[in-house]
Amino acid sequence: MTLETGHIQVQTENIFPIIKKFLYSDHEIFLRELVSNATDATQKLKKLSALGEVKGEIGNINIEITIDETAKTLTVSDKGIGMTADEVKKYINQIAFSSATEFLDKFKKADAGDKTNIIGHFGLGFYSAFMVADHVEIVTKSYKDGAQAVKWSCDGSPSYTIEEVEKEERGTDIILYINEENKEYLEQHRVQTLLDKYCKFLPVPIQFGTTDQTNTVGEGEDAKDETIQVPNIINNTNPAWTRQPSELKDEDYQDFYRELYPFSEPPLFWIHLNVDFPFTLTGILYFPKVGNNFEMQRNKIQLYSNQVFVTDAVENIVPEFLMHMHGVIDSPDIPLNVSRSYLQGDPNVKKINAHITKKVADKLQELFNSSREDFETKWDQIELFVKFGMISDEKFYDRAKNFALLKNTEGKHFTFEEYTEHIKANQTDKNGQAVVLYATNADDQDAFIQAAKGRGYDVVLLTNMLDNHFINQLEGKLEKTSFKRVDADTLNNLIEKDETPESVLSKEDEDKVRNIFTDSISDAHVSVVTKALSPEEQPVLITKPEWMRRMKDMAAVSGGGGGAFGFGNLPEQLNLVVNTNHPLITKLLSAEAAEQTRLTTQLYDLALLSQNLLRGQKLTEFIKRSVGLMN
Repeated sequence: MTLETGHIQVQTENIFPIIKKFLYSDHEIFLRELVSNATDATQKLKKLSALGEVKGEIGNINIEITIDETAKTLTVSDKGIGMTADEVKKYINQIAFSSATEFLDKFKKADAGDKTNIIGHFGLGFYSAFMVADHVEIVTKSYKDGAQAVKWSCDGSPSYTIEEVEKEERGTDIILYINEENKEYLEQHRVQTLLDKYCKFLPVPIQFGTTDQTNTVGEGEDAKDETIQVPNIINNTNPAWTRQPSELKDEDYQDFYRELYPFSEPPLFWIHLNVDFPFTLTGILYFPKVGNNFEMQRNKIQLYSNQVFVTDAVENIVPEFLMHMHGVIDSPDIPLNVSRSYLQGDPNVKKINAHITKKVADKLQELFNSSREDFETKWDQIELFVKFGMISDEKFYDRAKNFALLKNTEGKHFTFEEYTEHIKANQTDKNGQAVVLYATNADDQDAFIQAAKGRGYDVVLLTNMLDNHFINQLEGKLEKTSFKRVDADTLNNLIEKDETPESVLSKEDEDKVRNIFTDSISDAHVSVVTKALSPEEQPVLITKPEWMRRMKDMAAVSGGGGGAFGFGNLPEQLNLVVNTNHPLITKLLSAEAAEQTRLTTQLYDLALLSQNLLRGQKLTEFIKRSVGLMN
C-alpha cells in the first residue's frame, strides 16, 4: 500500500483548535479516553477468543503506557483486536470524529453553568488526544490472519495520511507528540497520578514502567537474593464490587475499603449493590464513622462506568443525605454526555437514586433486627445521616421510623414507639400529650436534668446539628407527642400532681419576692415568676420559652437571622423562676434592702451561670462578689 492522504470531512474550517480552546481546563481526561479505548479493544479480543474466532493463545494482553522524554512522546499500546486500513478510515476518520463534533455541538448548546459538567464525560474518545498533542500517530495491526499493519498520522489539521508499515504483534499503539504547553504529561509522576485516578480498577492490566522485585535464587547456604525488574501493574483488575456478594468475606470488603481510603478508620458496615434490571448498577457503599463531622465526609463516593472512573461529584445520583457515605458505584446506564439539568430528569438516575435509598434503609433494618445491641453501639456514629434522611426523604422516614433510636441520659436506647410507651404514665400533660423532655448538652444542663429526674421524669439526649429540625418533624409525625427542652419554661407545668408542694409563702409575700427580684435585675428581657418547688431544688432557675429558643436554634443552624421573621436577631427571652419553698427565699424577705439587692443579684448570676449566659464584665463582677461573700 502506497502512502495515502485524505481529508476528514468537517463542517468547521478546523475543529482541533476549537477542541483545545474549549477543553483547556480538562485536558487530563485524554489519558482516560485512550486507555479506555485500549481496554475496549482488549476486551473484544478476549470475547472473540472465547467464541473461538481467534486462533491460538492470545498471550499477554497488558496495556502499556510509555514516555519518551527525548522524542517528547507518550504512547498507549494495547494487544487488542487492532484495525485494518479500512477500519482505521471507518472508526477514526468517520465515527470517532463524528463523536468529537457531536460533543462540540452539545458543548456549544449547553448553558454556561453546565459546560464544565459535560467536559470529559466520554464522547470525545480518540480525538481528545489533540488536546495535548500537536501530532498523533496510530500504528495498528488487526488480529485477522494475514492482516497488514498500517500507520495513520495527523498533525491536528483535517488532513491525514495512511501508509503500510511493519508491526510484529497485533494491537494498536497511539503515539502522542506532546506539545509544549502540555509537557507535564511527559513527567512520570503526573502520568502515574492520572492512571491512579482514572484507571485504578480497569479490567485489563495496565503497565506503567517497571518495579523492583526480590527473588531468592538457589537453596541452603548457596541461596541468595537478587533484584529483578518486573512490569509495574497499576490497577486492580478484579475489584470487590465486580464480584458476587457470595464470593466475598468481611475481610475482602475491609481490604477494599483500605485500598480506596488508606488512611481512614475502618467502616462500620457496608452495602453491596448488584442490580441488572431495570437498570445496571453495581458497587459497594460503606458507612464511615461520621459522628457530628458531617460536612468533611462529602465527595467520597466514586462513580465509574464499566470500571472507568468518571467523577466523585455524584449529586443527584446518590441521595443528598447519603453523600457522606464512602465507596464506589458503577453504572453504564447513567448518561455522561449531558448537562446536569438533563441528568436530574433522567429516569434511570431517578430509579438508581431511589434504589440506593431503599437498599440503605433495608440494610439498617437488617442490622437492627439481627443484632440490636451492636446496632445501638453504632448509633452515635450514624444517627446524623439517619435523621438527615428522615427529614429530607419521606420514603426513607417511613422505613427508618422502625429502627431510628432515642437515647436517654442513662445511655438506654428506645425506638419512637418504645419511648412514648416508656414515658406515657409519668410524662403525659393535662391535654393527653406525651411530653418528651430532652437535653442538648448534658453538662451544661445537668442541674435541670437532675431536677427532672428528681421528679421521676426521663430525659433524652438530642445533641446534634439537625435535632432542632428533627424535633419539629417528629412532633408532626408522632401522634399526641410534644418535645420540650429540659430547661424550658413549661417543665414546671408538665403535670399537675396532687403531691405538688404548696408554697410556704403567702400570696402577699410571693408578690414581694417577685418585686424584689424585678427591681434588682432591671432587665426588660427577663420575666420573674414564682413557683412552689421542692426545698431541695435550686432557689432560682433560668428557663427559656420553648418556641423562641427553638426558632433561634433553627436560625443559627441555617446560618442567618431567621429568614423573613428575623428570629435569629431577637434578643434572648428568659424566665427567672424563683422557688418560694427554698430557705434562701424566705431569708430574703427578712433581710435589709442592701442585703436583698446583693442576695438577689448573686442568685440571678448563679442562675445565668448555670445556663452559660454569664460572660464578660458581669462574670468578673460575680467572681469578685463571690470572693467577698466568702470573706
